[in-house]
Amino acid sequence: MLTEKITDKIIRLYSHEQADRIAEKLSAIIARYDSLQKADAPDFLNERDVFLITYADTLHQPGFKPLKSLHQFAHHRLRDLISIIHILPFCPYSSDDGFSVIDYRQVDPHNGDWSHIMRLGEDFDLCFDLVLNHVSAQSHYFKGFLAGVPQYQDYFIELDEHTDTSGVVRPRALPLLHKYHGKAGDKWCWTTFSEDQLDFNFQNPDVFLEMLDILLFYISQGARMIRLDAIAYLWKTLGTSCVHLPQTHLVVQLMRNVFDVVAPHALLLSETNFPHEDNISYFGDGHNEAQVTYNFPLPPLVLYTLITGNAEPLTRWAGSIKPISDRTTFLNFTASHDGIGVRPAATVLDEREFRKLVDRTTDHGGKVSYKNDQNGKPIPYELNINYYDALNNPNDPYGDEDLDIRRFLLSQSIALVFQGIPGIYIHSLIGSRNWKDGPRLTDMPRSINREKLDLDLLEQQLLDDESRRSKVFSQYIDMIHKRRAESAFHPLARQTVLDLGDTIFALARISDDGNEIIIALHNVTCDPISLTIEPELWKKKFDLSLPAQAKLIDLISGTTIEMSGSDSHYSVQLAPYQFAWLKTTGRT
Repeated sequence: MLTEKITDKIIRLYSHEQADRIAEKLSAIIARYDSLQKADAPDFLNERDVFLITYADTLHQPGFKPLKSLHQFAHHRLRDLISIIHILPFCPYSSDDGFSVIDYRQVDPHNGDWSHIMRLGEDFDLCFDLVLNHVSAQSHYFKGFLAGVPQYQDYFIELDEHTDTSGVVRPRALPLLHKYHGKAGDKWCWTTFSEDQLDFNFQNPDVFLEMLDILLFYISQGARMIRLDAIAYLWKTLGTSCVHLPQTHLVVQLMRNVFDVVAPHALLLSETNFPHEDNISYFGDGHNEAQVTYNFPLPPLVLYTLITGNAEPLTRWAGSIKPISDRTTFLNFTASHDGIGVRPAATVLDEREFRKLVDRTTDHGGKVSYKNDQNGKPIPYELNINYYDALNNPNDPYGDEDLDIRRFLLSQSIALVFQGIPGIYIHSLIGSRNWKDGPRLTDMPRSINREKLDLDLLEQQLLDDESRRSKVFSQYIDMIHKRRAESAFHPLARQTVLDLGDTIFALARISDDGNEIIIALHNVTCDPISLTIEPELWKKKFDLSLPAQAKLIDLISGTTIEMSGSDSHYSVQLAPYQFAWLKTTGRT
């Protein structure tokens, strides 16, 4: 039995005339997956939730499937640190490192099989990608389309080659239409991302039903969270920008409605690399669309802060972030498999500030990917570089590795303390640097941050206390352990951004019961800083009431800061790129 919310959205998307047929098929899909509910599943997320992002084949061992190697590493190293593992697309694919899916219901045999994923799911919650905007040219869907199979004739968007598509927002500086030869002759089809990635036609309800079936199949295979890849581009209507259309939001709402019926424990993660206001639109009203969305402005703004020593833009932007509801939150990250998307920062940074991000990337051996604006002018949309090397010059023979590591870990601290849940790319966790050969070997700039690693060698490096990987990893996991123990870092715990000047990024997190406050301070410069915390002044300036007690404990260093008895203030000293999580307890 479909809910009224579901039937209403079917009619709004696909008309009264088609509603009965669609409802009947949707009911059959739901009936197939009516056993997905988990009685013991948490109803949301908490401070212990930390998200790891990795490819299925990032880690290799002779004689083992990569998924088994990933499980071995995660079980041994991450069991009490990471709660959710996001396995980037692991299905058979033809390009784009998995984002051109050939068969959604299979695991690429190179990676392993479903049993490997199910076993990983016994130790961790899992997030799968649903690459629902487009599919591989080698998929049975598109092959059937070209062969004239009736079932697939309306699965893709075919246009006259001279159609005016100039108003369509593009994520790539590539043609929107590509030509393919089919049984009935040449066809020009819509390709938002590449010639090998054919956009589905969601105006055909059978496409929606197929994707919904795959979504629920993924939940049945152990996924707790589904990442909706490139969701903003889903619905196409010529004469519009073809991004963020109302119909796209209705599709997300339908998915959420079905989850509420079949798998209320499951979560939707929207992937929309756009400015903040567009990004948060995928929360809907706070209860009817995605529960989690990426905090896309954070990576470029943290990078800008640390390459300039100026926290003002980050502080200004962070102060504008407001909670949406008690069932939504952000995924806070710095690095990802895609590099650093910079368009979300374009509304915060001016042109001169924005240019610093591009120049730093090229100076440090990275690459810059471009898209065309509405006038056909190329503009940067993504920095292809490892985050560690974006911060630290890999070509500097006189670099101070310990200072470089401190600078990098400070960037990660910001994502760990920011309201939401932290998302950590595996190459950040283990202190990787640019894979210089990657772009040359694959002809893809993004490969610079997608190196495949020998697990045995990685373990040797992690056991070497003097290695960069060991230093980064050991300090990173220490931060994660400490974060998971504090209720003030619950994703719904209150956040107050503290404007303490351009050289410090600071915020306070306050637990829901008001009994715990953590003040996170970040010296974003290469100079030492002295800071005075005056409780009475902070109460007036930031509406932050510190409890009456004589000390603060830095969770990072373990040091205690005593209050000066004479004038009732705390004196804090921060070394270059030092960060502190100052905890105080007692009712505010």
